[in-house]
Amino acid sequence: MKSLKDTALPLFPSGAPVDPVSLAAEWAEAASPGHLDELRDSASGNLSPYWTSFFKHVGLEGMGELNRRAQSLARQIRDNGVTYNVYSDANGTQRPWSLDLLPMIVSPESWATIEAGVLQRTRLLNDMLADIYGPQRLLQKGLLPAALVQGHPGYLRAMKGIRPPGDTWLHVAAFDLGRGPDGQWRVISQRTQAPSGLGYLLENRISISRQFPKAFGGLNVQRLAASYQGLLTGIRAMAPNGENARIALLTPGPYNETYFEHAYLARYLGLSLVEGNDLTVRENRLFLKTLTGLEPVDALIKRLDDEWLDPLELRHDSALGIPGLLQVVRAGNVLLANAPGSALLESNALLGFMPAISRELLGEELRLPALSTWWCGEQAALQRVLPQLRHGVIKSTYPGSPVTTLMGRSLSSDALDKITGRMAQYPENFTVQSFLPLSETPTWTGDHIAPRAAMLRVYALADGPQSWRVLPGGLVRLAQRGQLMASMQHGGSSADCWVMTHGEVDRTSLLQNAPTTLALAQTRRPVTSRAAENLFWLGRYTERAENSVRLAQVILRNLHDEEPTARPLQAWMTKQAQAQALVSNHVPGMLGFAAQRVFERSLIASLADTEGAFSVGFNLRSLRLSAANVRERLSQEQRHLIEQAEVDFLEHGGPLSADTEANAQDALNALEEASEALAGITGTQTDRMVRDNGWRLLSIGRLIERLATLAQAMREAFETGSVLDPAGFEALVAQFDSTITFHSHYQQRRDVVALLDLLLVNRDNPRSLAWVLDTLRSRLRKLEQANPDFAQRLCADLPDPATWDLAHLSTPDTEGEHTDLLAVLESCETSAFSLSDALSQEHFSHAERSNLSLLA
Repeated sequence: MKSLKDTALPLFPSGAPVDPVSLAAEWAEAASPGHLDELRDSASGNLSPYWTSFFKHVGLEGMGELNRRAQSLARQIRDNGVTYNVYSDANGTQRPWSLDLLPMIVSPESWATIEAGVLQRTRLLNDMLADIYGPQRLLQKGLLPAALVQGHPGYLRAMKGIRPPGDTWLHVAAFDLGRGPDGQWRVISQRTQAPSGLGYLLENRISISRQFPKAFGGLNVQRLAASYQGLLTGIRAMAPNGENARIALLTPGPYNETYFEHAYLARYLGLSLVEGNDLTVRENRLFLKTLTGLEPVDALIKRLDDEWLDPLELRHDSALGIPGLLQVVRAGNVLLANAPGSALLESNALLGFMPAISRELLGEELRLPALSTWWCGEQAALQRVLPQLRHGVIKSTYPGSPVTTLMGRSLSSDALDKITGRMAQYPENFTVQSFLPLSETPTWTGDHIAPRAAMLRVYALADGPQSWRVLPGGLVRLAQRGQLMASMQHGGSSADCWVMTHGEVDRTSLLQNAPTTLALAQTRRPVTSRAAENLFWLGRYTERAENSVRLAQVILRNLHDEEPTARPLQAWMTKQAQAQALVSNHVPGMLGFAAQRVFERSLIASLADTEGAFSVGFNLRSLRLSAANVRERLSQEQRHLIEQAEVDFLEHGGPLSADTEANAQDALNALEEASEALAGITGTQTDRMVRDNGWRLLSIGRLIERLATLAQAMREAFETGSVLDPAGFEALVAQFDSTITFHSHYQQRRDVVALLDLLLVNRDNPRSLAWVLDTLRSRLRKLEQANPDFAQRLCADLPDPATWDLAHLSTPDTEGEHTDLLAVLESCETSAFSLSDALSQEHFSHAERSNLSLLA
């Protein structure tokens, strides 16, 4: 077999001309015995006509660039921040999405079979839900066992008797399909509660079509946009307020394994991405909490499982849902896509009952078969499958069951005996399906084409009342090499799905019916209270991280200065380190050489500690977590800078916390790198973000943190007397990050007047308290709010630098104290914290905003 390094050879050894199709056939491994080979024609053994066409469009030169394209694809996935969290993965949300270079190609004839079968099954599932929560004829006739309905945790009694808008229960239905050795597609499972993948498959399509633009155009691959547009059109047609309906996408939040696609899909569809605490119920209506008040929401595309939706009627411990949401649904004031209560349709056991149900409800035989399925809760089915477990797949009937999916052929005799015993004891918890050797689609490995078992998830999207269309494509999940089960949670990867068409390619774009550019320009994007709060804390943690890094540098440099540290400076550094959590309050002060060594080791050991301390590492982690909560509002560049700052500091600072001799120089090196990274983050916040309400809250958060921290630093410098010591004077100026500015103005002067002029009353120095207060007032006045008088009250409560007299504040009183100055500084600290509390109550909690419940 030729490898990639041989692609420069112009001829095969036989002397036959090299062409891309022959080269692909030479590089490609055959599919595993018993599995259909998606690459080759089963009759002739040659490449199938559509794969032949694909490689012809790629061309011989393109074949030699497959590795370069794979690298470009990986870089694009990384740069776009596409992630998928595997539950057992220690890296959590940092795991990049896995996408293979080669797509799965589906012929028009094969797709026609899939499309017809999926549409029929979607209608059937919708009718089943209407019956289950309505007359329940299926239960009365014994076509559906009661244990699979009323015994299923996904059956919601609160939905009994409810008819959703347009009698449409399912707006998005997903079907996992596998292709067997006979070429027949079969349903393996179905997802109806909150099907995932619509965002990922869109990212897959964009990424892969860019790698093979000629092949994509030449193969007449059907586009996806019309299906997404149909979904939005259908929701608006059925939702309250019609065409003017406000639609949002409900996500569990950034810790969900598919959060990337929630943000991606919301951005693509032009919807607000919301979490449960963004929403509130008032007078049987659903509202979005924003900075400017409560705004009505007419429809939710939910990516949250049903049980978490409403803590009042479902899971009482849910912090993800909206109290009272089901009451709004019953009142008909909101459309949920999908309607709550569909989780029971995801039970594997139902597949075995659906042929008879289809004959009852539709009067039709199913066009798309499912795998042979037996629910062991029926004695006859149990007796039939027990002798055949070795040849089947054992699955759980209900969610939350300790039963895991087991391949009978992979079990030892002892394991098989144990599972047989459990099935005999609790038969209703088990469902058995026949084993299907999945077809194997070609994938690129770096030096050859290897087949991997593939499962295709296909989606039906509602485009009107009881009307659906099948999205022409899907999410392909690839099993690991040598594995039979295709699962992203078990380390698999994905591929794009190209559906070919003999007709015209649909050129629909979501921009066709979108608002005009002028309308968009005149519409301001709302800032939800949750986003505002996270942006506010993003600003605070950015400033807090900068302050803690700078203070740690000041302390370590002073401790290793040639001159002994004066006691007032020692006292100031101790108080500051404790105030900013660089050391614990239990660590003794610096009096004496031994105490200094203990203090230094404690400070260094805490720097990279994210669990037991609240030092630099903790602040960087908190900064990253705040950014993760508003990733849809931040550029990829800023997110990358924030994530990398934490990674780099913990990697470099990690050894500092080990039980070894602390090294101050290593600590200073790590702090210097963190300082540079934070400067980059500050730059992106200052120059790369739109000055909307979200940015103003971020800026206000930074300014509040700066006002409180620097006012406290100056107050304690005067209280300890360290400001009267040359080294202490320089330490305070450094903590204000104004060393260069100060000395360019005042050279080597170290008097109180110069200090207060630059750091207290100077309205042109962004590190001075007067500048911070002036800028805070400006930000507050420009912040759009439901209550215009609120900003005026906040501004009035802030200290006014116009009333500060430099000569008076810099002159000590008769007892040698700066009493009035200390009072000014204390008022700055107090007002900073009071402002934070007031903003939180007014904009983030909406605890006292009941008067706004009828906002239109």
